[in-house]
This record gives sequence, C-alpha cells and structure tokens, in this order.
Amino acid sequence: MMALEWLRPGVFFGSILFALIGVLVFWICFVIIDKLTPYDLWAEIVEKQNLALAIVVAAMCLAIGLIVAAAIHG
Repeated sequence: MMALEWLRPGVFFGSILFALIGVLVFWICFVIIDKLTPYDLWAEIVEKQNLALAIVVAAMCLAIGLIVAAAIHG
C-alpha cells in the first residue's frame, strides 16, 4: 500500500499547498527581477522579438524554479 500514500488527503493537499507557494514565490521573484531591469521584459521579448533576452529570461526562470523547488522540498 506504499504506492498509494500520495492519495491520502493530508499528503495530497500538502502537495497542492507547496506547489501554490512555489508558484507564488517564483512569480514574486520574476516581478522583482522585471522591476530591476531598465526595460520592460515582456515588451522586449514579445514585441521586439529579442531572442537573446528570451533565452536569458528562460534560464533565469529555470534557476529560480530550481531554487524554489529545492527550498520547498529540502
């Protein structure tokens, strides 16, 4: 019965809560970084098609996601 442990309500809702906290922390970090940059990241990536900036922002998002996941899981 060890395989069905994740179906217990406490484990399931705890996982949902940690996922929501992780998304919230990720979003806050992204907003802070967006405010620290001298230009609007979204407009630069979407409207001006700046591929180099998109790759840097994607790498930053992955790094923040890994940090948040490690902090929550840890």
